[in-house]
Amino acid sequence: MFEIDAETLKTMGAEITTREIRQQPELWEDTLKIYDGNAEAIAAFLQRAEALGGAERTHVVFTGAGTSAYVGDTCTPYLRHHGDNSKFRFSAIATTDIVCAPLDYLRPEDPTVLVSFARSGNSPESLAAVERAGQVVNNILFLNITCAPEGKLAQQFKDDDQNLTILIPGANDQGFAMTGSYSCMELMATMIFDTASHDEKATWVAQIAAMGRDVVKREPEIQKWVSSDFNRITYLGSGSFAGEARECQLKILELTHGLIATSFDSSMGYRHGPKSFVDDKTLVFDLVHNDPYTRQYDLDILNEIAGDEIALHTVAIQQDGATKFEGESFTFGAEYAALPEAYLALPYVMVAQTVSLLTSVKVGNTPDTPSPSGTVNRVVKGVTIHPFEA
Repeated sequence: MFEIDAETLKTMGAEITTREIRQQPELWEDTLKIYDGNAEAIAAFLQRAEALGGAERTHVVFTGAGTSAYVGDTCTPYLRHHGDNSKFRFSAIATTDIVCAPLDYLRPEDPTVLVSFARSGNSPESLAAVERAGQVVNNILFLNITCAPEGKLAQQFKDDDQNLTILIPGANDQGFAMTGSYSCMELMATMIFDTASHDEKATWVAQIAAMGRDVVKREPEIQKWVSSDFNRITYLGSGSFAGEARECQLKILELTHGLIATSFDSSMGYRHGPKSFVDDKTLVFDLVHNDPYTRQYDLDILNEIAGDEIALHTVAIQQDGATKFEGESFTFGAEYAALPEAYLALPYVMVAQTVSLLTSVKVGNTPDTPSPSGTVNRVVKGVTIHPFEA
């Protein structure tokens, strides 16, 4: 797909999605530049956020709907031990949960920063979550990470000096499925709250960009699994990758319009019933963690499923290391230094996005407009936001 010319891709209904997956390494480099360009504003906002808590830690809530929710699910585990946990405590709560049951998820007495992830900033839940959080929480600040300068979320905060909006316009995906918007928003949020040095962040971004370009070159390796006779895919992972596994399976579900059955779970959790999903027409992918302790559990489930011989293919997406899965794998070689999970999540998700793109074409769908009936939309429609009194 990455080597096919644009006109041919258009006839396949795949030009936009293919381009938006392929361009992510450049977008990640641009995201670092946007982060650097907003450095003073970010530092000032973080100072206000710290002060909001007084003697208490400020509750940082990452929120979004669908893929935007999974951004928070991906970065939160990493930040719980690499963010400033003396000042902040981190949670991922979907807008769809906040809007329908705000008092189940937010406490009035907790000083809170609501970090909203939004590709367009026009979904009803994005705007309503900001409103409900403002109604419920006594002391609150808003950080918006969005890809659409003209979107309602960005426009709402356009002249607001107290809160902060970070725009990543190059990642405003025009295809149905969120690809670059997911990875760029995840990268931006991680860099904002990560206590690593700027030099470390810049080094990691340069490496993930190189790894992403590697994914594009190695498309034939991915194609060999997609060419096999399967009708199910499951994604597994631990820590940040348990959250990302959900995003990976959603891409398959969206781009094939449900023609391929999908599931996701944590590597350890999969044994507790969900493993029943696996049969001889299932592709199993595990996003392997780099932490030596955690990696053991990823390798355990890979070795178990491969040893059971119940799946068509059991595949590790992994970096090379002292221990690794010796069966089928998409392995980033030893030329790449081991990455922290929230950064490694980006080249990993490019592999999964490529699986989804190739599978969509295989089942005869059009990735750019994968919903034949038009009942599932790029920006959610038909949502009723009911009045709420705190």
